Amino acid sequence: MVQFSSNLRSLSDEELVTLFRESGNNLCVGELFGRYRHLVYGVCMKYLRDEDESQDVQMHVFEKLLKDLGRHNIEQFKGWLYTVAKNECLMYLRSKKSQKAREMELRKDSAGVMENDLALHPDGVTETERQLQTMESSLQELNETQRRCLELFYLEKKCYQEITSVTGYSLNEVKSYIQNGKRNLKILMIKKQHG
Repeated sequence: MVQFSSNLRSLSDEELVTLFRESGNNLCVGELFGRYRHLVYGVCMKYLRDEDESQDVQMHVFEKLLKDLGRHNIEQFKGWLYTVAKNECLMYLRSKKSQKAREMELRKDSAGVMENDLALHPDGVTETERQLQTMESSLQELNETQRRCLELFYLEKKCYQEITSVTGYSLNEVKSYIQNGKRNLKILMIKKQHG
């Protein structure tokens, strides 16, 4: 094994890619990682401007290499890797932006349903507190799949992809469970308010 890894250092990037495709030996990717981790980290810092996030995305890039090197015909590895790293950063930023949008949507939905006017509630229990109690009890009445997806999405702030990893549901199932769960939650809350 030592002999094999020392021989890898003498190979070009393209030879390492070819050897990985033929052998499936992860040491080839390890060698490429050693050569270019600083480049990938630099790209991540340029786009993300955060050390922890950059390290996380850097690791995603090299995990992606293990999957993608066997599927793509790569002629110039360094340029290809730069593009992969840039795309991973952009996808990460989009995911982060959509998470913020979801939080804003939830706040907007909640604000529309919950009014907080202490003057209207001399008993000290505000409408907001009643709404939160109604929401919690209604959430428990949803079926397990919808409840779990809503909790992961809104309370644990996980993106669709993370929810698929945690639950094993497909991306389309996760989207459907969240959409239907949100609708059913609203229906349950309205019934409790007027019933």
